[in-house]
Amino acid sequence: MTVIDNTHQRLLPAPAADVGRLLDRIGRPGDPLWPSPTWQPMRLDRPLSVGATGGHGPVRYHVSDYRPGRLVEFTFDPRIGLTGTHTFEVIDHGDDACVLRHRLVATPSAHMRPLWPALIGPCHDTVLEHLLDNAEHAVTGTVTDPVRYPWQARLDVRLFSVQVNATSVPQNALLLEAALPPAAGPRSDLADAYAARVPPGVTTDPQAWADAIFGNPPPAVTALFRLRNALVTPFGIERGDRSAFDTISRTDRELLLGTDAGHLDFRASILVEPDDDGVTVTLSTHAVAHHRTGRLYLALVRLFHPPVVRAMLRRAAAAAVRPRPVTPPGLPTTTPLR
Repeated sequence: MTVIDNTHQRLLPAPAADVGRLLDRIGRPGDPLWPSPTWQPMRLDRPLSVGATGGHGPVRYHVSDYRPGRLVEFTFDPRIGLTGTHTFEVIDHGDDACVLRHRLVATPSAHMRPLWPALIGPCHDTVLEHLLDNAEHAVTGTVTDPVRYPWQARLDVRLFSVQVNATSVPQNALLLEAALPPAAGPRSDLADAYAARVPPGVTTDPQAWADAIFGNPPPAVTALFRLRNALVTPFGIERGDRSAFDTISRTDRELLLGTDAGHLDFRASILVEPDDDGVTVTLSTHAVAHHRTGRLYLALVRLFHPPVVRAMLRRAAAAAVRPRPVTPPGLPTTTPLR
């Protein structure tokens, strides 16, 4: 039966004790090694110790051996399709250097045998090389040869590190609530909310999210907006521009933007809510038409609004988790063991 035996390691110009302290923080908030926000974080149900259970995304395991500052062994939950272990180890390499090594030894189930070489293996390799990049950066301030993401890893990040769903307007969207007149709710012609969930480590500045969502929309959305401007003028509706997305007010976690036009009043709230396991960014939209033409306009907009908002929010979230080199190229400090 085929056994997967996969090793990644890096020679680091730092004492084993220093790198061991980094390893002891794995799976905890603020973990300096795990490559989040690009990948879903590793999380354990208790401090790092034998018996702690957790995983990253759908990959589940428990701590089966732990030697502080030296070794952490995880045993896979066989229901994921792997029976075996994956282990981090810090190995002395002289007084001022060490090797950080990860080894996975596991027997794949029948369905995992074709998946490992085609998809899961390349993603695993990418995560581990990115993690070793983070270790190298933590002890040297630079990285010799930053990891390059193959298409399988880019696809996995896009599919599983970013989730966008319809939701209700958050109760914490206080700027939006305060901006609406008492009578606005019952006669809203457009009111909805969509939330993006991304791993921890992304910006929590609502202005940065507003710039990403409205300042860099997908090309198809830009084309649709231009078509809208070309069609609405004969009906007495104002052509739109970027001023429709000007900031009206903000707090540390919420930003309110919008405009008052002849045919409608438009408000949007961007609420950013971080926690230990990720960041939720909710885009809530509210519009009230002033007359029949405005209501007809919004009736048409409602057909396109959900996919447009989803696309804009997903694009911004994907940009937030996109892997970036942790240091500019061309600054060698140490040679990694590949």
